[in-house]
Amino acid sequence: MKHDDITPAKRRPVNLSLDTGIVAAAREAGVNLSRVTEAALRVAIKQARERQWREDNREAIGHFTDWYEKNGDPLAHLTAL
Repeated sequence: MKHDDITPAKRRPVNLSLDTGIVAAAREAGVNLSRVTEAALRVAIKQARERQWREDNREAIGHFTDWYEKNGDPLAHLTAL
């Protein structure tokens, strides 16, 4: 799955079940349910992918963290400039 596959593209009708009170309040407020749902799904997808990436790379991150704690910042000398 590509990283950019959640960018806006063609629209497709789908069926969703939503709380009737929320739907009524959104319509009353003039909120576009489709756009808000898309935005919320983009956020949820991004967060889920980030969690999965961290899980998939947990071992490598741990090794790097251990190395960093033992050896320090290899670029520290650049901040002294």
